[in-house]
Amino acid sequence: MAPNTHRPYSLLARFYDRLLPQIPRMNRHARAKVLGRILPRIDSVCELGCGTGHTSLDFARRGLRVFAVDNSATLCRLVRRKARRAGLPVRVLCADMRSFRLPEPVDLVTCEFGALNHVPRARDLGRALRAAARALRPAGYFYFDVNTPRAFVQAHGMTDWTEKDDFALLLRGRTDARRRTTWLDFDWFLPAGKRWLRQREHVPHVCWTDAEIRRALRAAGFRAIRSWDGTRVRPAWSKPHSGHDTYYLARKSIPSGRKR
Repeated sequence: MAPNTHRPYSLLARFYDRLLPQIPRMNRHARAKVLGRILPRIDSVCELGCGTGHTSLDFARRGLRVFAVDNSATLCRLVRRKARRAGLPVRVLCADMRSFRLPEPVDLVTCEFGALNHVPRARDLGRALRAAARALRPAGYFYFDVNTPRAFVQAHGMTDWTEKDDFALLLRGRTDARRRTTWLDFDWFLPAGKRWLRQREHVPHVCWTDAEIRRALRAAGFRAIRSWDGTRVRPAWSKPHSGHDTYYLARKSIPSGRKR
């Protein structure tokens, strides 16, 4: 019998923090490298593709006004629960990164751990960047990282098996080099009484070249675009591979005639 197929992250959200416990610490390290001098001047922030909310909670602990945005209703519920338990004021919005709108502009938008690669089609890049620009005040900052075409080549044909007391996971990757798209198939085996039920999630990833990203950033109204290879900002213990991910910091343009 074929497994039931679920929306991306409807199941992965339940086990994400246990599968990737090192990611929040890695993101904090990279964020400190790139945003260290900027964060003291920031009052409000939006975490785009917030996942399970570690970064949003970090920002809230700094006293920032925080919006957390994700397209997964399951992840949004988890972030609300975490914020409530921690007594932190995080406003969570379930929305698509290509069309989200905030109730007020912010000083900083972040999009970490390759979340931008999760848009369904390559042409969605421009829509997502325009939405991020719309969420920012003039001269606001957009910080994000993406997986590169080289990383996608490595993902082709990958297979990984994880087994825990309450779940097992078979992860397989396949790549369409022409479309520069990778699909990750998550086959979950979850206990149901005396049986184990097989469930599936199908998660697409799209990648772009540096030239395409810079062109899309400029078209969305960003300037002062800087970038770093992951090996320069990720901690050594995370074993980053040269050319596999790139971190960007871009600043929204100031309308003509306005001062900073």
